[in-house]
Parts: sequence; C-alpha cells; structure tokens
Amino acid sequence: MIKTQFRIVDGVQIRYADTGEPHDTTVLLTSPWPESLYAFSSVWTTLAEHARLFAIDLPGFGASEGRDDLMSPRAMGDFLTKVIAAADLDQPYIVAPDVGTAAALFAAAQQPERIAGLIVGTGAASVPLELGEPLASWVVDPDLGKYRKIDPSVIVNVAVDGIAAEVPEEIRADYVASYQGDRFVESMRYVRRYPQELPELRDLLPTITTPVTLINGRHDRVVPLSNAEFLDARLPNSRLVAVDSGHFIWEEAPEQYAGTVIEAITAKA
Repeated sequence: MIKTQFRIVDGVQIRYADTGEPHDTTVLLTSPWPESLYAFSSVWTTLAEHARLFAIDLPGFGASEGRDDLMSPRAMGDFLTKVIAAADLDQPYIVAPDVGTAAALFAAAQQPERIAGLIVGTGAASVPLELGEPLASWVVDPDLGKYRKIDPSVIVNVAVDGIAAEVPEEIRADYVASYQGDRFVESMRYVRRYPQELPELRDLLPTITTPVTLINGRHDRVVPLSNAEFLDARLPNSRLVAVDSGHFIWEEAPEQYAGTVIEAITAKA
C-alpha cells in the first residue's frame, strides 16, 4: 500500500503520501469521496515514474481532520494553495477528481501562478445541477439528520460495490474507517455547498487560463459526462477525455487514467 504520514497545514492535521523523489514535475493529488488517497493505488507506481507525487486526504475526507470553515469548494481551493506553499511543491499539477474538481478550479481562479495545470473531472460542475443518485439527494435533501441514522459503513460499502474493479480489502477497510461515526455526514456539508458555489464558479470559468484536462466516465451515473462538457464549453484552455467507464475511473480504468494524466503533465507548452 501507499505509505502515508500526517502533518499540520493551516492548523489542520492531514494525511498525505509523498514519493519524495526529486523531479522536474510535481503532482498534487486529492482524494475522491467516499474514498481516500488510497484510491490512487492502481496508478501510483506508473505516475511516480514521471513526477514527484504528493497525495492528500482533503480536510474532512479520508483520514484527515475536518474543520467547518473548509467544507466548501471555494474554501477548499484556498486550502490547496496553502498545501502547495507548506509542502514546498513549487508549481504543481493538480489531479483532483470528484469533490476536488470544483476546489481545484477555484484555486486556479484565485492563484493561477501557483498551478502548472489541472486534471479534473467526475465532479459536480453544471448549473443547474446535473447529478445522479445518491449524490443528488445528498446535495439537496433538506433533512440532513436522517443520514445520521444510517450506518456509514453501509453507504461506503455500497459505493465500493459499485466500482467495476476489484478493490483490495485493506483499501476498502480504509475507506470504511475514514467515514465512521459522524464523519460521513459531516463530509456531506461540502457537497451541500454546490447549489451556492457552483454558480460562482461558473462565472469564473472563462477567466481560468490554466491548462485543464477533463476526464470523465462515459457511463458515470453519479456525475454524468455533461458536467465535464459544461466545463469544457466554458474554460478557455481545456481538453476533454471521455473514458469507457463509470464514476471511479482511477480504479476502473487505471491505465487510461494514468495515461491521460501523463499526457497532461508532459505536454509541451
């Protein structure tokens, strides 16, 4: 498994993994939900041949400590720039699938000089919202309390069971452990900011000149391809790659996912 450590960034303890090998290129990876940085296990070795990798569990996700004021895409985008500074990552590429997509785009809008490029997708972006279940309900259901009555391990296991690939038991166990107690419900607060903040992001998209590679599964029923198409139509410097997979591309189609990332980080300016 990927070797992980903990450190404090902006007063929050985060779990991270760092290949540490000096390299001309650095890639910051952010955890998808309801998973953790171990979601990148199938692409880790391949990507490490091309860059220094620094992966994090976003605050409130995986095994990282949460903090209420960070549970929104805009705030998380600001946090990503603090990670870059704190870990001395210089000007990394950011691989931010799923919940990291909006955060990485906000970061590129706020501090483009800190980011070499983005590889995002499978994250909510469309205005109005275009989401499948169960994510759509998690975002808009007015009754958050009822989710506290559900065993979070059931929610996570159902999500993992939907991955069209074998997930090692030790990684599944990490996903389940990451959202025990109130952690899953508390992590929902982030996506419940989508209705307020995605319109703000939409208005910023034409100003983002950072190169953006969008990668999305053609058969993603949770975050349909239309979300990546929405971004591609509005970003001035983007490329869309549609993969023959469902939502969890990094695990379902790791060769294509890694290949797309490598193309993005080795492209000539």
